[in-house]
Amino acid sequence: MHIGTTITQFIIEEQRQIKGATGDFTSLLNDIVTACKVISNAVNKGALIGVMGSLDSENVQGETQKKLDVITNEIFIQSNEWAGHLAAMASEEMDDVYQIPGQYPRGKYLLVFDPLDGSSNVDVNISVGTIFSILRCPGEGDAPTAESFLQPGTKQVAAGYALYGSSTMLVLTTGHGVNGFTLDRDIGEFILTHPHMTIPADTKEFAINASNQRFWEAPVKRYVQECLEGKTGPRARDFNMRWVASMVAEVHRILVRGGIFMYPKDTKDPAKAGKLRLLYEANPMSFIVEQAGGASSTGRERILELQPEGLHQRVPVILGSKNEVEKVVAYHKEA
Repeated sequence: MHIGTTITQFIIEEQRQIKGATGDFTSLLNDIVTACKVISNAVNKGALIGVMGSLDSENVQGETQKKLDVITNEIFIQSNEWAGHLAAMASEEMDDVYQIPGQYPRGKYLLVFDPLDGSSNVDVNISVGTIFSILRCPGEGDAPTAESFLQPGTKQVAAGYALYGSSTMLVLTTGHGVNGFTLDRDIGEFILTHPHMTIPADTKEFAINASNQRFWEAPVKRYVQECLEGKTGPRARDFNMRWVASMVAEVHRILVRGGIFMYPKDTKDPAKAGKLRLLYEANPMSFIVEQAGGASSTGRERILELQPEGLHQRVPVILGSKNEVEKVVAYHKEA
């Protein structure tokens, strides 16, 4: 029986094209894949193993942590700290940089991750996911600091996400397009099922949290209103609106069939430039979306070109089908 291309085989074959590749990067990706399999199992078992519900603790953003937030964060650390590929890690769930313990060798990469994106949905059995990004560690031999992680998204070596839904999928880019792999639970392997994923340039679907409408800026209000007016409005076609409140699920839908996702700048909390985190969510997802032929912007600038100012910096995010993102950006320029 032919089982198809496994993710390990795919990564090794891709790395063979790179002159001087040492296998370090391949091994690191394998450790990340292992972590995603373990998390998939925990999410899949859910209430059966008592991991649902909230804790009394909050993360660095002041959000109530779910039990699975903490468990999945630990899984990611334990899967990736020991092998000698990483110099340090940073997570949405931790205040500061996680240094590799002294008993393990230090490597040349940095790993940034959101261990359970959309965790507010986990108790109601809606798709959640893991987002990750790999950077090169600047400098030789020094213990990485927060500053080491503050690299623009264009510097990412790889980015990906795992989606824990009706099936578990892992979507990956190393800067040569986007490929999707589905977990075959019978053999415990991710198999290539969605090669060369591309986002259509045009779409009739938009995703935004409409309850924040009164806080939106004028360009976003204009764009959404035109979509809602459908065939009788200036866009001359009907649109569908979607909102899952899980970025992984939103981006995956866009990768499979097109669409635009918006978590724009608003006036709800003037102290916050946006809702989503640049390092853990916006950069990796923007890298994936651009590699699939889409576009990603804050409305004012390309997300991947932003110079991060802090580990937990938030930014507005508008990403997806290129022509729709460009229209929202054009409205910002006119405003």
